[in-house]
Parts: sequence; structure tokens; C-alpha cells
Amino acid sequence: MKTKHWIVFILLGLIWSSSFLWIKIAVQEVGPITLVAYRVLFGLLFGIAVVFIQRAQWPRTFNEWFPVLILGIVNVAIPFFLISWGEQVIDSAVAAILDSTVPLFTIVIAHFLLHDDKMTFSKVLGLLLGFAGVVILMSKDIGASTGSLLGQGAVVLACVFYAGSSVYARKSTENTPGIFRSVGPLISSTIVMWPATFFIEAPVNVPQLSITWIALLWLGVFGSGVAFIMSYYLIHEIGPTRTTMVTYIFPLGGVILGVLFLHEQLTWQLLAGAVLIIVSLVVANWTPRTSPSDLVERAGKPKQI
Repeated sequence: MKTKHWIVFILLGLIWSSSFLWIKIAVQEVGPITLVAYRVLFGLLFGIAVVFIQRAQWPRTFNEWFPVLILGIVNVAIPFFLISWGEQVIDSAVAAILDSTVPLFTIVIAHFLLHDDKMTFSKVLGLLLGFAGVVILMSKDIGASTGSLLGQGAVVLACVFYAGSSVYARKSTENTPGIFRSVGPLISSTIVMWPATFFIEAPVNVPQLSITWIALLWLGVFGSGVAFIMSYYLIHEIGPTRTTMVTYIFPLGGVILGVLFLHEQLTWQLLAGAVLIIVSLVVANWTPRTSPSDLVERAGKPKQI
């Protein structure tokens, strides 16, 4: 990846790694559907503001709108709800580590559906190293967790939706202007989630605590608006498999926040997990260089028909 890709990648990981904490805070006062409804609404308002600032032209054809509206359901509404519902009964740390399984699903789906994102030895090795790092990093929390099997299953199912959606976005939104790759899904998810809130979680719970509003605003503006722009940019620049590896930063970011602001203990799991995660990113993005002698040798070989 180029330097600009790494910068966006790391910033995206930092933003999303805190989302599980904010979800856990917000779901203490509002239901998971209401949480998602507020989150996508705030994200949509931010996206619309960006559209007007950039003076971008809205898509005019059905073919331009259809993919992003579908993504609003399968990449936003459904997985956002599943994770928020799951965090009612499991720790945010457990949700973060389960979310790191997204690349494992993505690498398989992309291999069969994309011609330029095939499985390679370095990708598989990097993904396995990263997942091992995540497991080591959060092993103490997993052992102490009292979360239910259903809650964990909901988060894993959300990961499947994320993985499939990233591949679908790569295939279907190549001709969609960048800003609308993020705004479009927020339109359809907002349209779906607010009626669901009134029908399923009525009466709608208006948050009373300031910390809940801070959580919802963070999740909406940064966790959805800003982060979506970054993620769709990376999907088209470096591919869905490498983009979804940003999930390996989630547990690392959560632990660092805990050490700095909650005075949690700096353990060997943190150090070992961090090393494995960094190594996994290097390995998965490593491309062997072709030597001049290899090029000469290949040039001299007849093409197979």
C-alpha cells in the first residue's frame, strides 16, 4: 500500500476501534434499533453537509442509486443492529475481537467473486497471524466474559454481512462518486431504521444522559459519516480483503484506550498481540519483488496456449 493508504487505514482503525465502547455506553439507555436509527441519521446529516460543501451532483439514474441503497441495508442497518443487540449481553471487548473475523470471511468471498483479489499464501498467512494476535491480545477478557452465545453469534453474523458487503461494494460502485458511496447507504438505512424504531421499540426513547448523546454523535458523525468515506475509498484503492484487515486494529485500540484512560494493566497479551497484528499487516501486504533475471527468463519462455 502507498503512504496515503496507510494513513487512511490507520485513521479508520482508530475511529472504528472506539465504536464498541460508545455502543456499549449508548445501549445502556436506548434500545439497539433506536441506537442505530440515531447513528445513521447523524451520519446522514454529516454526509449531506459534505455533499453541499463539495457541490457534488447527486446520482440521477436507478443504476447509480440501487447498489448504494442495497448497501444501506446489508452493510449498515443489519450489521449495526446485530452488533448493538449483541452488546446488550456481551462485553464490548468480546464484540471487538469477534469483529476481527471480517477479513477471514472476506478473503474467501473475494476469492470467488473478484478477479483481482485472489487468495495468496501471504494473505492467508497474514490473516492467520493477525487473528492469532487478536486472540492473544484479548485472551484474558474472553476467559472472563459472561456474554451469551446468542450475543456472540449476532456479532459473527454481522461480520459475514460486512464481508459480503465489501465485496459487493467493490463490484457494484466503481462508477459511483466517492461521497455517494457513503451517503447513499445512510439514506436507505435511515429510511428503514426509523420506522422500525417506532414500530418495534415504541415509545421512542429520547436519551436523557449527555454521555449517551456524545456516544450517538460520535457513532454517527465519525463512526459512520467520516469512516464510511474512508472505507469505501480503501475498498476501491486496495481491495476489500486488505481494507477489512482494519478490524485487527479494533482490539488493539480498545486495549490502548483502557491503559491510557482507565488505568488498565499493561500485560504480556498486549505486547504479544500488538507485535503479531503489526507483523500480520506487513505479511498480508507483502508482494515479492521480481528480479531482472526473472523477467528475462519469463520473456524467453514461449506462451502456453
